[in-house]
Amino acid sequence: MAENGSSTLVETAVERSALRMVNIEKYFGLVSALKHINLEVGRNEIVGLIGDNGAGKSTMVKILTGVFPPTRGELYVAGRRVDLKTYNVKQAHAYGIETVYQDKSLGEKQVLWRNFFIGREITLLFGFINVKKEKEIANEIMVNTIGFRGRGITVDSTVSKLSGGERQGVAIGRAMHFEAELIILDEPTVALSLKEVRKVLNFVHKIKEGGKACIYISHDIQDVYEISDRFVIMDRGEIVASIAKEDISLKALDDFLLEYAHGMKDKEAS
Repeated sequence: MAENGSSTLVETAVERSALRMVNIEKYFGLVSALKHINLEVGRNEIVGLIGDNGAGKSTMVKILTGVFPPTRGELYVAGRRVDLKTYNVKQAHAYGIETVYQDKSLGEKQVLWRNFFIGREITLLFGFINVKKEKEIANEIMVNTIGFRGRGITVDSTVSKLSGGERQGVAIGRAMHFEAELIILDEPTVALSLKEVRKVLNFVHKIKEGGKACIYISHDIQDVYEISDRFVIMDRGEIVASIAKEDISLKALDDFLLEYAHGMKDKEAS
């Protein structure tokens, strides 16, 4: 009976999660890139993923998005166990994992409504694109989902007319529209002005308001601290800490990260 009870608790935990990684490891030959990764992201939770260059963040994202297969471990998305043997980028989208990168998330010369539906076009009979429907939905996303208020910007505007922050807002809105279980933001504010960074952070708040889960990756600790509910810290391929925002101040988080960067934690361990 105890075993059945324990199994039920595990299943319930998985169902509550937008994402669950269990003992994920990744090796490139004999080189270990990820070790014993156990990560859970709750529905309607924003997790700030923090770590120095080489910590393993990019490798983790590539596993989640189907670019790399893990060497071993289990992956669950919205309670569904993923078959990692056949998992790929297309299946990641089907499971509801959407990624917004620091650049190249949108087609520069394409109009906005086309960008929303690239690869997922709404078609009429005989396969023709339903332009009217796509424009209506794109406008709904821009105005109501992400609160887009850019002057002179419509669904017929080309991406090249948008500022950096507005482009990220469009990419985030697109991810939210396609019923994403998890939205991964990979350094979305790199090379943006302070004004544009503020736009992106406002769009990130919309993700939580929309009931979505999010992994936010950035080297700007102040931004990560503002929008995250919890911080997951990685170091040399391992998760070394998971800290709720309510349990740590911005300064304490910064000091904690500096200790790893300067090798202080290694000295403590020895």
